[in-house]
Amino acid sequence: MTTPPLSKQISPEDRKKYDQVFMQIVMSVQQRTQASAPVQAGTLAAMFHREQVTEALQGCAMLIAGWNAGRIDAAGTSRTSRALKALGEHDWAGRVEGLVNIDEDGS
Repeated sequence: MTTPPLSKQISPEDRKKYDQVFMQIVMSVQQRTQASAPVQAGTLAAMFHREQVTEALQGCAMLIAGWNAGRIDAAGTSRTSRALKALGEHDWAGRVEGLVNIDEDGS
């Protein structure tokens, strides 16, 4: 098993070109995460949900910080994706995972 790189550098040109797409995905993830609710009733479910929301939002913060520094933070991508999957947001997790290839195909 190979360890993924810590980050992927993005050229200033690609950053400018894909900034709107990148930020729209991250902002949508933040909004969707904050609007989510626990899938089950109960204290334990609420605690798990809060933990996953916090993880997703912290991952988004890592992604934004990396993007502003001209890179895509692999740890932020992984953290956000993992939390989204735990929240049942598999489509959004896939979009976040695709950000590492944003400069290759624009998706």
